[in-house]
Amino acid sequence: QMKPQFESRENRTYGIFKAIAYRTQVVAGVNYFIKVQVSNTGYVHLRVFQGLPSMNQGPDLVSFQTGKTRDDPLTYF
Repeated sequence: QMKPQFESRENRTYGIFKAIAYRTQVVAGVNYFIKVQVSNTGYVHLRVFQGLPSMNQGPDLVSFQTGKTRDDPLTYF
């Protein structure tokens, strides 16, 4: 679900878009920090917010970091 949102914000398309790892943070919903492979050696980190069920909202791409490697740790951003 995040690929179209990310590609729209980056204004480009990716042939590879594979989630490798994730972490969660519970707030008034859940923040997901997701490491995504976008090329053979390229990775991005996504922060996705999923509101509480009562909010009736889908997941939303809040922020992202590009230029990451497979070994970069997933941290809050």
